[in-house]
Amino acid sequence: MSADSTVKRRRLEPEERRAEILAAARKLFDAGNYASVSTSDIAKAAGVARPLINHYFGGKRELYLEVVRQMMVVPAPVTESLPKTTREHRLAISVDRWLDVVERNKRTWLTAIGPEAIGRDPDVERIMLEADEIAADHVLEAALMTDIVEGREELRAMIRSYGSMLRAASREWLIRGTLGREDLRAFLTDSILHLLNVTYPKVLAATRDGRTPPE
Repeated sequence: MSADSTVKRRRLEPEERRAEILAAARKLFDAGNYASVSTSDIAKAAGVARPLINHYFGGKRELYLEVVRQMMVVPAPVTESLPKTTREHRLAISVDRWLDVVERNKRTWLTAIGPEAIGRDPDVERIMLEADEIAADHVLEAALMTDIVEGREELRAMIRSYGSMLRAASREWLIRGTLGREDLRAFLTDSILHLLNVTYPKVLAATRDGRTPPE
């Protein structure tokens, strides 16, 4: 009898089963890395037969890419059900929630933003671009600025650039230890607030005047 046939199976709806496999894969990749985790390891952890991995995802690489996508794309709960309060308070809460997600999935996050794992291939780059766009949507939502029209593309470009800084800052926290969590929370919150409250209006005014933003 094969190892796959001895796996204890439970009846689940396809989406539930898929989510269960993803959760198991995320935990394993977070504990190890892409090379050290096998499809059999994931199947065993998820309590499924190995062929189901291929059925739902196509293979280990595709499954890993979906784990990366889930990690990189800011999860909806980060900006869901925010209190009807000030922009400053809402953004501070969102940053804190995001730090919770990264802290719980430290190794997966670092692998996703680093050059290791499966390399800087086009699929990973595509996920990064998708994540930046969704993150911009979430920031605008948290900041109560979803109705912004004038200078919207410039604002989104600045928020996407903030995302790159955010990833670099997370390395200072998780790898170098040069920033504590509270330091990072304050830095990220103050930075996005300055971008929205100071930099964006300055760029907008300069665009209206048809001149270069002042130093």
